[in-house]
Amino acid sequence: MALATGRRRGRPATAAPADVLRLASDQYLGGQRVDLTVIAKRLRIGRATIYRWFGSREGLLGEVIARELEALIVRKRSEVRRRGAPGLLEVFDRINRALVRSPALGRLLEQERASALRLLTSSAGIVHRRAVASIERLIAAEAGAGAYEPPADPDTLAYAVVRLCEGFVFNDASVGIRGDYERLREVQAALLGVPAPRRRLRTPAASARSAP
Repeated sequence: MALATGRRRGRPATAAPADVLRLASDQYLGGQRVDLTVIAKRLRIGRATIYRWFGSREGLLGEVIARELEALIVRKRSEVRRRGAPGLLEVFDRINRALVRSPALGRLLEQERASALRLLTSSAGIVHRRAVASIERLIAAEAGAGAYEPPADPDTLAYAVVRLCEGFVFNDASVGIRGDYERLREVQAALLGVPAPRRRLRTPAASARSAP
């Protein structure tokens, strides 16, 4: 005999915002376009419900990316034992490299270039604001422990760190720095006040000789 559950047989449990986030995250990490129609159909809810919870498709996607970014920052901090400015630089470098190599971010930028850039970098957007808040917490923790004396307020320094990352990872293809995490490390080192070995600059002649 089937146990009584209080629900009609075959009737799905009521969906919650967490269920929408889970399916949207699956689509995003799988390199698919986040599709509200597909999510609503799978959860047997209306698209209007998703809009009520998240405001828009951009709001849902922003929440997914912000959560993934926050988890990435926490994970990379846990991997680095060094403290102070050198430790922060190492954490930032690992974050930068992970973002450059992210298949999900790469596919999003390929599929929805203009809207993706707005979503990822807008000062009013959830992704930028949460990224700055997470980096500020890292800087403030080092300052609070007496391991680092920031050259600026932690919130201002965090904003600069994030804007640099956005420029190198997402933007500025016209000046040839998109995805150049080594040069980004150099600039962030200067911002943090960390001496960093400089890469040997390639002269135009050397670049021409190495060209196929």
